[in-house]
Amino acid sequence: MAQEGRGIGLVNKLRAYTLQDRGLDTLDANRALGYGADERNFLVAATMLREVGIPRVRLLTNNPDKLSGLAACGIEVVGREAHAFDPNGVNDAYLDTKARRFGHMLG
Repeated sequence: MAQEGRGIGLVNKLRAYTLQDRGLDTLDANRALGYGADERNFLVAATMLREVGIPRVRLLTNNPDKLSGLAACGIEVVGREAHAFDPNGVNDAYLDTKARRFGHMLG
């Protein structure tokens, strides 16, 4: 769906990674590039689901915006399965940012 990097595109996601390597978190890196936290549009996904006869879903996600984004586009979200990612010393700051700044439901 050409929505790599939360909708900012692959090249800009690589630019965001460079900013993260310089100390910005994932949200601040996106903003420094002139983008919002998440630029994805869920209407295309919702349309595809409806076209293949899937009016409701259970999502594998920690991201509350995915739940509300699909629901706002008319797809009934009947449940959520969480991803389980334990902090490991390398991903601690990333997981903290996801929970604190994006509202991700970790755990």
